[in-house]
Amino acid sequence: MTARREHLDTPAVALLVLCCAIWGLNQVAAKVALAELPPLLQAGARSLGAAALVMAWSRWRGIALFGRDGTLRGGLLAGLLFAIEFGCIFVGLQYTTASRMVVFIYLSPFVVALGMPFIAAGERLSARQFAGLALAFGGVAWAFAEGFTQPAAGPMQWVGDALGVAGAVFWGATTLVIRASRLSTAAPEKTLLYQLLGSGLLLGAAGLAAGEHWPALPSAITLGSLAFQIVVVTFASYLAWFWLVRHYPATRLAAFTLLTPVFGLLAGALLLDEPVTPRLIAALAAVSVGIALVNRR
Repeated sequence: MTARREHLDTPAVALLVLCCAIWGLNQVAAKVALAELPPLLQAGARSLGAAALVMAWSRWRGIALFGRDGTLRGGLLAGLLFAIEFGCIFVGLQYTTASRMVVFIYLSPFVVALGMPFIAAGERLSARQFAGLALAFGGVAWAFAEGFTQPAAGPMQWVGDALGVAGAVFWGATTLVIRASRLSTAAPEKTLLYQLLGSGLLLGAAGLAAGEHWPALPSAITLGSLAFQIVVVTFASYLAWFWLVRHYPATRLAAFTLLTPVFGLLAGALLLDEPVTPRLIAALAAVSVGIALVNRR
């Protein structure tokens, strides 16, 4: 399919729900690997590993990745924003729980909702849709305040929460760059490769500059967590996401991804035994109502 559609159909919804479940597990996998792999080097390694898979996939499918098509400027900017986003997330996971991180980074629809009318007038939010996003934001903001009064992850929890919010801003900005530049007509594989190569090189260099070191013999669970991030999250699910961004309204897509915190909270509680506070549950309830308002025809 090459034509754009104005509403999310059944295949798009099914693919989005699957991606949300994968992304909810992503924070848990990264948190587990942080026990042995430092944050910036881990983030860089997953990007470079996934970049190799994207190039192999594209070669097998006969997809041209290196032709001159006017995407270089947008691709370099997207790669930079992608690197900053995941730098914030992986460093932030040292200070806050995976459950909280996955809630905060899904504030990105606000950035998309505010920026998309300047790119595509047809994606302007109605009053009801904007109210849905505002409700979700209010719930998340209330949960954020908990980091100052009752920090379950330690006194520096607010730092990790704040880095999660910053990561959300850069994720939303990346989506806007893709839609506003020539990347909007490029193959999803090329769009993703720009971000993976750019972030892999930048995050790897930042990790080395910060004095991070790769362990001599990581454990099997650490390597398994990294492999999950590379193959399932960063390669397969991101290809699916950029394909969706190219063919469906970005505002609707970004709002729908607020389902991810539900999966993330459940994964953190079940797999890492992280605390689930009443405020975090209230935030998820607000997010769920916001999704209904934003995606209702």
